Amino acid sequence: MRIPTLFLLAGCLLSTPLIAEQLTVRVLLAGGDSPVPGAVVYLNNGSHATPIQAEVVQKDRMFHPHVLILPAGSSVDFPNRDNTQHHVYSFSPAKPFNLELYAGKPEAAVVFDQPGIVELGCNIHDHMQAFIVVADTRAIGQTNELGEVTLALDFGTAPAPDSLSLNIWHPRLPDNTRPLIREIDGAHQATTATQIIRIELDPEPRHEGHLDDLQNRFREL
Repeated sequence: MRIPTLFLLAGCLLSTPLIAEQLTVRVLLAGGDSPVPGAVVYLNNGSHATPIQAEVVQKDRMFHPHVLILPAGSSVDFPNRDNTQHHVYSFSPAKPFNLELYAGKPEAAVVFDQPGIVELGCNIHDHMQAFIVVADTRAIGQTNELGEVTLALDFGTAPAPDSLSLNIWHPRLPDNTRPLIREIDGAHQATTATQIIRIELDPEPRHEGHLDDLQNRFREL
């Protein structure tokens, strides 16, 4: 007896189901139930993300956005839209770079090819700070005002892993050079209930209203 090809294909599809679920995470402040908005949450497990082109704009002597999420291999332009020059740099191991004093737009974008946390600064305006979170996964997002984020889990046709490595990062972590890592046992069980993660944060930084001598010297360049 000859089995039609259509039924053979259907049987193969049924025997190798796509595993695509969702994981909801709520990030709270340690010692209480205060939500933590703006935390970056991502998984090391899952499919890779496609590189993109992005911008970090300098405007009103600030970086915009303050936190940028990037797939590994992405490129970033740093246009200066102020009437003063900036000197953008990073000493972070994931991507050290230096864009010396300039106005307008640098000639070439900066490629962020290694996963990690990249802190940005301006050598002229010390108060300017921003972060780029580079990750090699599509399962990534930022928490909302309720401290919640939902990640799409996509393992393709592979079985779900026994545990998930959950990365949590925030600019005010005591050590914000790397994410916190929490292991979650049982991928399928983890998707049935919201995962509660509590983290410690440093206090909000004070914003000084004056410029230091170096900033005053270069503010009109």
